[in-house]
Amino acid sequence: MSMNNKQRWMGGVVLLSGGVLLAALLLKGKEEIHQKQVETQPVEQIQQNKNTSVGEAVQLQPLTVDVATEKRLLEEQKRAREKAVAEQEAKAAEFLRMQQQAEADAARKAAEEYAAMNARRGAAQEGADIPPELVQDEKAKAQQKAADQKQLEQQNAQLKQKADAEKKLAEQKRQATAEAEKKAAEDKKRLLDAEKKAADEKKRKQEEQRKLEEQQKAEADKKAAAKKAEAEQKAEAEKKRKAQEDAKKKAEADKARDLLENGDKQWMVQVALAANDANADAVAAKLRAKGYKVTKSPTSKGIRIMVGPAKDREAADSARKKINSDPSLGMKSAWVIEWVPLDRR
Repeated sequence: MSMNNKQRWMGGVVLLSGGVLLAALLLKGKEEIHQKQVETQPVEQIQQNKNTSVGEAVQLQPLTVDVATEKRLLEEQKRAREKAVAEQEAKAAEFLRMQQQAEADAARKAAEEYAAMNARRGAAQEGADIPPELVQDEKAKAQQKAADQKQLEQQNAQLKQKADAEKKLAEQKRQATAEAEKKAAEDKKRLLDAEKKAADEKKRKQEEQRKLEEQQKAEADKKAAAKKAEAEQKAEAEKKRKAQEDAKKKAEADKARDLLENGDKQWMVQVALAANDANADAVAAKLRAKGYKVTKSPTSKGIRIMVGPAKDREAADSARKKINSDPSLGMKSAWVIEWVPLDRR
C-alpha cells in the first residue's frame, strides 16, 4: 500500500467516524427538541389561545383552596423548568465543545498530513518532479476539505438553529412561567378580595343582626314598661276607686248614723195599729175624710197609722187632742211619737 493510499484511507476513516459522531449527536438533539416541543405544547397552546381570544372573557380555572399549596406547586414547577433549561443549555454547550474538539482534531490531523506531504514533496523535488497521482491526490484532498468545511458550516448552522430554538423555547417557558405567576398572583388577590368581601359582608350582617336585636329588645322593654305602667295605673285607679267606694260607703254610713242619732225628727200622732192592710186602709180613709194627712208604716207587730208630721211637739199634741175628742172617729187612744222616715234612716 502506497503512502497516498494510506493517507486516503486514514482520512476516510476520520471523516467517517466524525460523520457517525455528528449524526448521533444530531439525532440525539433532534429527539430532545421533539421532546421539548411535546412538553411545551401546553405553553404554545396557551399562547395560541391568548392570541385567538383577544377581546373575549378568559375563563379562569378554579383556585386551589390552599393558596400556600398552590404557591408551593408553582415554585416547584418553576424550579423544574429552570433545571430542564439549564440541562438543555449544558447539553448544547457540551455538544458544541465536542464539535469544536472534533474540528480541532481534524484540523490538527490535516495539518500534520499537509506537513508530512510537504516534507515528502520537498524530498521528492530534490531528486525528481512531483508525481501526477500526488497532484491528483492533493486536489481530491482540497475538494474533500472544502466539502468537510461546508458540512461543518452546515453543522454549525444547525447547532445555531438548535441553540436559537432552545433559547426561544426557554424564553417562551419564561414568559409562560411569568404569566402563570401573574395569573396566580391575580387569582390570589381575587381570592383575598373575595374573602375580605365575605368577611365584611358577614361583619355587616352581624352588625345589622345586633342592631335588630337591640331594637327588638328596646321595643320589648318599652312594651313591658308601658304594660307595667298601665298595670300600675290600673291598679292605682282600682285602688282609688275602691278608696272612693269605701269613702262613699263610710260617708253614707256616717250620714245614716247621723240621721238616726241627730237627724231631723218629725212629730207624728199615732192613732192606731192595724193588724192588716184592710183595717189600716179603713182607718186611713176615715182620717183623710176629716182632712188629716195620713202616713202608714209597717212594723213587726202590724201596720202603724199616723197623722202628721207636725212642725213641733205642741202642734202634734194639739192634733192628738182634736182626734181623741172627735166622736165620729172613735179614736180615744191616739198619742204623740217621734218618727224618722225610712228614706232618712
